[in-house]
Amino acid sequence: VIDFDARSKQILSSGPILSAKDIEVQFTLRGQKLTAIRRCSLDLYEGETLAIVGESGSGKSVTSKAILGILAGSAIIEGGEILYDGQDLLKINEEDFYKLRGDKISMIFQDPLSSLNPIMRIGKQLTEAMLLKGKARQRASRNNFNEKLRQLEKAMAESDPSKAAEAKALCQQFDKIEVNHITIERAYNEAYEAAQEALIEIENILFLIEKKAFVDESTRLKEVREFALAARNPYVVSERAAELKTEADALTSGLSAQIRGRDFSEAAGHLRTIKAILEEAIDKTSPDFTAIGYARTANVAAPADSTQQAQNEYYQKILNEQFMNAFLAMVEKAIADSDKKHLALREKAVAALNEALTKFEKGYPADSELNALCDSLSKTVAASVDELDIVKDSVACTFGGSLKSFIDRYYEGKRTNGGKERKYERQMARYNQLVARGKAPDWKVAAPSVIDLELVRENIVRLITRLRDHYIELNEAEAASDKALKARRLIEWMKENASAMVDKMTKRRAKNKALKLMEEVGIPEPRKRYRAYPFQFSGGMRQRIVIAIALAANPDILICDEPTTALDVTIQAQILELINRLKKERNLTVIFITHDLGVVANMADRIAVMYAGKIVEYGLSEEVFYSPAHPYTWALLSSMPDLETKEKLEAIPGTPPNMIYPPKGDAFAARNR
Repeated sequence: VIDFDARSKQILSSGPILSAKDIEVQFTLRGQKLTAIRRCSLDLYEGETLAIVGESGSGKSVTSKAILGILAGSAIIEGGEILYDGQDLLKINEEDFYKLRGDKISMIFQDPLSSLNPIMRIGKQLTEAMLLKGKARQRASRNNFNEKLRQLEKAMAESDPSKAAEAKALCQQFDKIEVNHITIERAYNEAYEAAQEALIEIENILFLIEKKAFVDESTRLKEVREFALAARNPYVVSERAAELKTEADALTSGLSAQIRGRDFSEAAGHLRTIKAILEEAIDKTSPDFTAIGYARTANVAAPADSTQQAQNEYYQKILNEQFMNAFLAMVEKAIADSDKKHLALREKAVAALNEALTKFEKGYPADSELNALCDSLSKTVAASVDELDIVKDSVACTFGGSLKSFIDRYYEGKRTNGGKERKYERQMARYNQLVARGKAPDWKVAAPSVIDLELVRENIVRLITRLRDHYIELNEAEAASDKALKARRLIEWMKENASAMVDKMTKRRAKNKALKLMEEVGIPEPRKRYRAYPFQFSGGMRQRIVIAIALAANPDILICDEPTTALDVTIQAQILELINRLKKERNLTVIFITHDLGVVANMADRIAVMYAGKIVEYGLSEEVFYSPAHPYTWALLSSMPDLETKEKLEAIPGTPPNMIYPPKGDAFAARNR
């Protein structure tokens, strides 16, 4: 017995990270409009796998491409919105999409060769996105930190004007702490990466020495020496720094004699000692950079020699006592006051939304008041958005842009519909005249491409209703929220952005990360295959490379568009297992698109069944498999083989509907046994 309610609560415990509402997409085809998606809505929750299942042409891939902003040039977005991180993905421009693709949302396509450049080495293709995205991420993190600190100082001053000077001083001090944090973490990262490089090179050299195949000795040992010396950092190699220098210098001492005698046993001994020192160093606890940054800012004396964990605790205690407790108390009060203020503003917005609803529910307000009403409503909603929130309220943030888009469409329809209809009537009259004369015209009259003003009005009503209901629900939850927890999360978020400023992606670091990714996705001998071309890999290995490229920038959402269709059954199972493992290890949120219910049986948390551009069934995977509700789902399940099947499999009769003329009601009715 499956407790569906318990499973639902487990998956839907937080709000959706991506929400698609009433998407409508059409394509122009030889002067006619082909409908691809009809009023499609879905929510994606953090950490889940949502499978979208259906036949070819059902709209699965169009939905995913709309999310990523890569629809064909002939696509027409008739309505709807896709909300993610405070933006409507159906309305943002290409520059904004560039910031999201790969970095936040990534995609694995059906055919791996469509994602790979056949004349570029695999290593180059893996590191390209990392290097391009690295700088953009640093800039975004710097802007996030500076803007949020400015907003926080303003909120603290507004919360208690008598302590405005203290608030400014605390924010300035926090800024100085994070500047020191960045300096310390940058030096630490460089030393840590040098230690990792040295370890990789030592492994290779020791293997070559053992196989008596060591060549280019002087250059490679000097390289190891440079890496080892660069690893000497107070927070990476400290206690054994002198020993590390001695061993590194000894690598190149007396090397000529070893080369002449082809005996590298002495160098191998030094390499093993260096390896032991560096392995011990990279296994140590990472420093608390913020706490150490404060110690440097306040000239706190260093503790007696102790473990990194003990030092972290020592510096953290001083940071809390001398700065963080007072800072957090003011931040918590500012958040509590800001929440109270914005709760009242949201209540005011709800009243304004209700008033607007009464004017739109029966028709359009007069043109003379329409623009003023929408401007006033947009400003009221914009004022109700709390700038201190870490996670942007996508429904509220996109309201003004969506409303303006609908109003612009309304005016465009009023301006152009009459002319289009008159043109259609003239062409139809001419066509009928030719028929009346006994002629058979070799052309048809295309239906007028008019804007449905009633549909636009319904969309405006839905937009207003959704924000109103969302605000009512949000206000109820806000009263019970933990302000102390919100304050700690805000500070942690700012510290994470400070760390991201340091996260400089160099060519060396990108290569190391690419090699680790290749190993992570199951490509053997990654160093050897790093310089290979796509044609030198099998289909399954090429798909593994595509997955590695998709993960290169650490996205939050991974869209898998039938990633196993082009592979044989054995390789399919391996790729599905790999995606499942990576999802758990990286805490990914996955949209998995397939025509095969069997593929998603063991990996989907929820399933959306699509047919003729609509989601006809939507539920937990257990619900869809054990308690299917729509005849199309029954048909898909009946056509799926299993080990116990003895009867002839069911085939779905007929063909999908012609979407140039979208069916009314249930599109599957004509094929339903």
